[in-house]
Amino acid sequence: MEIFFFFMIILGALGLTIFASKRISSADDFFVAGRKIGGVANGFAIAGDFMSAATLLGITAIIFNAGYDAVIYLSAPLGAFSIIIYLMTDKLKALGKYSFTDIICSRLKERPIRMLAAVTTLSFSLMYLMVQVVGAGALIEILFGIPYSWAVVIVTSLMVIFVAVGGMFATTWVQIIKAILLIIGVTALAILTLASFNFSLPDMYADAQIRHGSDGFLTTGGGLGLSVLSSVSLGIGLCLGLAGSPHLLVRFFTVKNKAAAKVSAGVALGVISYVNLLIFFVIGIGAVALVKGNKDYLDASGELIGGSNMVSVHLADVVGGEVFMGVIAAIAFATILAVVAGLMLASVVALTHDLFSDVRRTQELNQDKQIRLSKIAAIALGIIVAILGIAFERQNIAYLVSLTLAIAASTNFPLLILSMYWRGLTTTGAIVGGIAGLLSAVVLMILGPAVWVDIFGNDQPIFPQAYPALYSVSLAFLTMWLVSKADSSDQATADKESFCVMEEA
Repeated sequence: MEIFFFFMIILGALGLTIFASKRISSADDFFVAGRKIGGVANGFAIAGDFMSAATLLGITAIIFNAGYDAVIYLSAPLGAFSIIIYLMTDKLKALGKYSFTDIICSRLKERPIRMLAAVTTLSFSLMYLMVQVVGAGALIEILFGIPYSWAVVIVTSLMVIFVAVGGMFATTWVQIIKAILLIIGVTALAILTLASFNFSLPDMYADAQIRHGSDGFLTTGGGLGLSVLSSVSLGIGLCLGLAGSPHLLVRFFTVKNKAAAKVSAGVALGVISYVNLLIFFVIGIGAVALVKGNKDYLDASGELIGGSNMVSVHLADVVGGEVFMGVIAAIAFATILAVVAGLMLASVVALTHDLFSDVRRTQELNQDKQIRLSKIAAIALGIIVAILGIAFERQNIAYLVSLTLAIAASTNFPLLILSMYWRGLTTTGAIVGGIAGLLSAVVLMILGPAVWVDIFGNDQPIFPQAYPALYSVSLAFLTMWLVSKADSSDQATADKESFCVMEEA
């Protein structure tokens, strides 16, 4: 039965892709769906783009292992979308064309800024794509018995097809349908979970407490073993990283005007909040009560089959049987496909629009060649993502997402917010600060526990903190401020003058 649902999801997405390909006649159509998406529809698409494998699979896994310390993952969207709604949407629509880089370039020197933004976008997107592929690979492996490496190849091949053939039209409708399916699936899973306890939340929470065997399970501050600084660092990375995520920002260029952009953000926040609340208060706790220690879902070594990322899938089997498990697994897979399509498209825009078209001064590049180059870029990116997905097998996907968002928080967010609101930002300051933020985030990530210990196999991390955002974001803002203050070049004067033009826009 699960095979049937999986193939229905895949065939439906492929059908949408083929239909969308017939509507692509220009770069506008390929990159931003001709700016014809309505505000409400785009809101569901943003929600579909935002709610990644970390939402249903990763956060449930964190609650399963660490209890209510997962609250930080669920509160971040509120802060991120508040920033987007109140500080960004107007300027995104007024100054952007295809990517957030257009806003920064509207007042700073174009060529070096586009190169920097393309590098930061690719660094973020490749890491984020890898996280989704890890979740999808685990899903296919556990349900079909396919080796993990082949499962990763299947997923990356599908995402390349969706983007290369259908562009933003296909990506948008895959994301909208995925968001609707996720709402239905999460609602059904929550109802069936509560039904297992005669709709008694106190009974479910009491059983979860017993199963978990920890007094601090239903309180925050101990489950993840984080210090105060690590908790703050995680929160900063999640909130500012989401606000600076290229695959979310690009969606605001698909609507007609500023009002539709704000409606999009509001609808997206409502959908995301609904899903997250059900996961936080019902599904995550129900998984602990019904799956933890359940021998039916443990392998020979006593570990959860498929790893902790598969907790919600096992819960679906407990409360609804194999058929419902197939439905939830298919929805989780649709979730991953929708997100990887958006991320892949953001990466393609960075390569073809920010690097090739503008940096190489080939603005007169004809539409057909620009779309053809975008398809080649999608194939190349798919190969890289498959390699990364195999390397990071079994890592908790919500944890990996938090590390990935640290890159966006340390580079894209400072560049965007300072270019929008600080007259003193100069091209030199933006470039040096952006490089400092990117390098510090990546280096601290590599030297930290997630890579230095878990991937490289060393006994102790060089950088002791699990999350680098507090340090890398601070360094990025500080560097941009100091270098911009010290910059007295003619270009700095031009940058400040262009800020006035940007304010008028």
